[in-house]
Amino acid sequence: LSGLDPAQPYFQGTPIEVRLDKSDAEFVDVIHTDSAPTIPYLGKYSALLTAIGHLDFYPNGGEQMPACGKNPVSQIVDLDGIWEGTRDFVACNHLRSYKYYSDSIIYPDGFLGYTCASYAGFETENCFPCPQGGCPNMGHFADKFKGKYNNDFLKLYLNTGEAKDFALWRYKVTMTLSGKSKVKGYVNIALYGSGGNTRQHQIVKGTLQPDNTYMSFIDAEVNIGTVTKVKFLWNNNRLNPTFPKLGAATITVQAGENG
Repeated sequence: LSGLDPAQPYFQGTPIEVRLDKSDAEFVDVIHTDSAPTIPYLGKYSALLTAIGHLDFYPNGGEQMPACGKNPVSQIVDLDGIWEGTRDFVACNHLRSYKYYSDSIIYPDGFLGYTCASYAGFETENCFPCPQGGCPNMGHFADKFKGKYNNDFLKLYLNTGEAKDFALWRYKVTMTLSGKSKVKGYVNIALYGSGGNTRQHQIVKGTLQPDNTYMSFIDAEVNIGTVTKVKFLWNNNRLNPTFPKLGAATITVQAGENG
């Protein structure tokens, strides 16, 4: 039984007989996409943030979905039509749940949920990579993880794209810089692999110090498979008459799925 952003009014704090609960089926998975308060500071009036299933997925933290806060005019005048755009503007976060679910059918290896106590923890190294038993897939294939959990409730976090296709694959990139002097600027990395190539992703911005090591997560729009090449690009954001040079001594790419 899959719960797509179960709504909160008359659900929060009510007996399990009248709301979705893990006792409703042998396996209950839930996607939470709209748990932020509709009226700030007056409590949560939208969807449930509480874990209520065997597996509870919180994409993008479960409160605000990417692109749902964009310009109302551009959202209403949608490529799919005025009706679709208006509906998405009014209930954008809520409706993302079924869009993620439908995309999960197309990407059976996508939407990996990482076990973590919070979304803030998910953004650190504490909840990466997947444990030895693997990570469950949010959406249609969540039941592949049935029976593999020991916790009463399992909270799982992941990020998604702003628009279809929503599936992203998480990688950890660790980079040690080489050069003669520190500069101000940014470093971008693009990953190339047997399964496809990514766009450029920013790893660090600010002071770039040779011999320092920098780490960042990349939520890539493609499962790159076996890494074949890494493209390193940097820019110092300003004219510099000394023409500083900066390189990468090492770049390590770790896949979230299998470590």
